[in-house]
Amino acid sequence: METQTSEKTNQLIALSRDLAAAVQKVSPAVVAVDARPRIATRGVLWRPGIVVATHHTIKREEDITVLLHDGREIPATLIGRDPSTDLAALKIDDTSGAADIADQADAIQVGHLVLAVGRTGEEGVSASLGCVSAVSGTWRTWQGGAIDRFVRLDLGIYLGFSGSPLVGADGRVLGINTSGLGRGQAITIPAATVNRVVNALLTGGRIPRPYLGVGMQPVRLPDAVKGKLNLAEGAGVIVLSVEPDSPADKAGFLVGDVVVALGDITINDTDDVRAALTPESVGQTIGATIVRGGERAILAVTIGERPALKHNGE
Repeated sequence: METQTSEKTNQLIALSRDLAAAVQKVSPAVVAVDARPRIATRGVLWRPGIVVATHHTIKREEDITVLLHDGREIPATLIGRDPSTDLAALKIDDTSGAADIADQADAIQVGHLVLAVGRTGEEGVSASLGCVSAVSGTWRTWQGGAIDRFVRLDLGIYLGFSGSPLVGADGRVLGINTSGLGRGQAITIPAATVNRVVNALLTGGRIPRPYLGVGMQPVRLPDAVKGKLNLAEGAGVIVLSVEPDSPADKAGFLVGDVVVALGDITINDTDDVRAALTPESVGQTIGATIVRGGERAILAVTIGERPALKHNGE
């Protein structure tokens, strides 16, 4: 019995040392970002010279500074931000290091022990330990942003921890933590999403938000119409309103039209519409298949870009 207790104690000591080593490994890449009143937010040196933070904590676009691990406070320039994924990218004139990013799809699994690591200022870093409580497939935020995987955490996201890295036991960064997408819950934006958004921000400074200009709600089509038009699905979205001079208005959408396809994507509900309207679709002309007066029609609609949101947040 004494031997078993000793082995368990040794295992706990080893785990404790591994976690401390993981914090030590990631610490140089964890920064504090001064971009709002009173309290700094967190960020990660994602690439040399590039800091990733969260959109909702960047309250000003000028006079931003970043506190590095060695105590230096240097100016940062906002490259761009994406409210739909709650990510922002900053540029600094220091390319001395970056985090070790784990971009593999299987890097995050339910039950993994993970750490949220934040820089608290001159006092150094602080960490919160927990586990991954849920992982599922691609999802969309309430603003329409595409997140590659839903990752929920069972750990504390302390005040100012949005923008901190989620760190595995090996010290590699798995994603960016935020309280801005999950109604206060601890959510992680996985590394694959961060890389995709950062690439787009570095290219154009923003993520285009596709726009049709219609109000819609799901509707079931009568069986007679479904059979007559040989529709595989008996559902679509009915147009409730059309904004003047919008892409939908210019394409000839009318109130009462039932949209059953956008391009090659079958439409059953509004989630399908959001899936069809990707940032890459902005400026493209696609065929919108509608049911009007019991007949099928195809409208050519050029996807517009929604005006930029005001930079509000918590």
